Amino acid sequence: MKCVINQGLSTMHQNKKKVRSEFIRGLALLSEIGIRVAACLFIGVLIGRVLDNALDTSPWFMLIFSLFGIAAAFKCLSDFTKKI
Repeated sequence: MKCVINQGLSTMHQNKKKVRSEFIRGLALLSEIGIRVAACLFIGVLIGRVLDNALDTSPWFMLIFSLFGIAAAFKCLSDFTKKI
């Protein structure tokens, strides 16, 4: 009887570890998606602002490269979902 209880507790402990590791893996994937999207948008806006300041064309390059950043973010998300 004692052996059966110990086996049940051991199995329950292993299941908790498995659920916890899957939860942490899911959080890691979600944070990676957020970082990738933010990086694409940030780089697009940064390039646009630098070009606007250099060429004195106030909002135009920032708008264009922001759209490029959004497109890059969608492409990155598409590639990421194919990888999973």
